[in-house]
Amino acid sequence: MNKEERIKRFKSMSSSQRKELILKKMKNIGIDVGSGVPGRKYDNTEVYELIHIANCFPELRNKNK
Repeated sequence: MNKEERIKRFKSMSSSQRKELILKKMKNIGIDVGSGVPGRKYDNTEVYELIHIANCFPELRNKNK
């Protein structure tokens, strides 16, 4: 299945079906819901700022590749 077909299939799903699919994929790769830093809440602006900062440092972007 190519990328366009996957996108079309994903958009045709209901919200609950999407959540179910995402949770299933997370479980398959070993990610638990809420598995971040304990006791830490992130707002969207903070996350976007961290992404922007990481993009300024190539050594941070390529660390896990």
